[in-house]
Amino acid sequence: MKSFKILFVLLFISQITFAQSIVNLINRADSFFDTMDKGNFEEAHGFFDESVKGQITADELKLFWLRLGNSLGTYESVDGAKNSVKGDYFEVTLTCGFTKGSQTFTFVFNKSEKLLGFFVTPVATEAEYAAPAYADTTLYSEQEISIKFEEGQMAGIFTSPKNSSSFPVVIMVHGSGPSDMDETVGPNKPFKDLAAGLAAKGIGSIRYVKRSMVYPRSFNKAFTVKEETIDDALSAVTLASTLPGVNKSQIYLLGHSLGGMLAPRIATLAPSLNGIILAAAPARKLSDLIAEQNAFIYKASGDTTAAGKQQFIESSNEIDRSRLLKLGDIAPDSIILGAPASYWIDLNNYDQLVTSKRIKNRILILQGAHDFQVSVQDFNIWRTSLAANKNVSFKLYPDLNHLLSSQKEKGTGAQYRTPANVSQVLINDISLWIKGK
Repeated sequence: MKSFKILFVLLFISQITFAQSIVNLINRADSFFDTMDKGNFEEAHGFFDESVKGQITADELKLFWLRLGNSLGTYESVDGAKNSVKGDYFEVTLTCGFTKGSQTFTFVFNKSEKLLGFFVTPVATEAEYAAPAYADTTLYSEQEISIKFEEGQMAGIFTSPKNSSSFPVVIMVHGSGPSDMDETVGPNKPFKDLAAGLAAKGIGSIRYVKRSMVYPRSFNKAFTVKEETIDDALSAVTLASTLPGVNKSQIYLLGHSLGGMLAPRIATLAPSLNGIILAAAPARKLSDLIAEQNAFIYKASGDTTAAGKQQFIESSNEIDRSRLLKLGDIAPDSIILGAPASYWIDLNNYDQLVTSKRIKNRILILQGAHDFQVSVQDFNIWRTSLAANKNVSFKLYPDLNHLLSSQKEKGTGAQYRTPANVSQVLINDISLWIKGK
């Protein structure tokens, strides 16, 4: 159940009446998110001033909230608030807790306490990212690159080991939801860790901002994983062969979570790839995984209230709606779990196991036993399905979670709020596999 721990700081306040007004705005911002959390998007739309209501619709608020949940998990709490005065306008900033981390939002109100707009501000976490011990910056250099597509481009980083004129390169492909180039979750940066760790082993890498992070408006209509993930991964593969020092016969792709699920599909479209690495990759349909996650989080929450049970039932029903196989009565852009029907149909008609059996690329499948998002069940399905394929290697890590860091227990999304680095053991294993040892 969502809980509230409101702590506020009143800045530039000189009158009690004005202070009370600011408290009202903090409560109003809180109520706005609470209204959306309950699914009352028409009511949430009523919070806006008449001058801006035409610029945003209730459906757009719903889409925002569903995508936010898909990226950060279940809305849990408001842990802090503060405000500032900007001329005739008032800004209220709430720090909101989700199962996968914290995020701050800034709300702009007029003197009539009507909402003029709100926007996401940088992620607020109690802890900050700390570079791993294996990140020796004297061993590698980093260069800015761009992953381009027809409507624009995303920033990226090419990490190259020093003192090497011909080295392998690994292209990193994100999991679900919008993400930066480091695949940041709270104070954790798995892709940044992997880039540093691999570079220390003489292996280069490419990581880039996910398109949905930079161009969210491009995903306001029907789309599939082709636009969300595959096209940009293919562009990165093409770019890799043009970068200085890269051995063109040693280009690999590392897909994490959803990226791992899609890696075999990407490999069928990228003949220059020498191999693919599937890290915490679903072997089942994504809907099945989300249902499993939903049940796990509900049980772990210990919520025995009728309201909590009803919320679990409603979310389960929404998950069931995502099990589409073809378009019928539902429009392609109908939103289910933060994505259009076209997205779910595309994923549900894709069989990563069958695709993996057909490709000749080398495949490395990695899984952590403390991963609550993609379980050991998926790893066992991969291992059983591809047991006869001599080009496939498997490695199960008893202590790793979904972010590939060592943990003492399985945990929930709250675990992601504590900084932890990608396991050096896993990085060593990837390095040895790439080098054929």
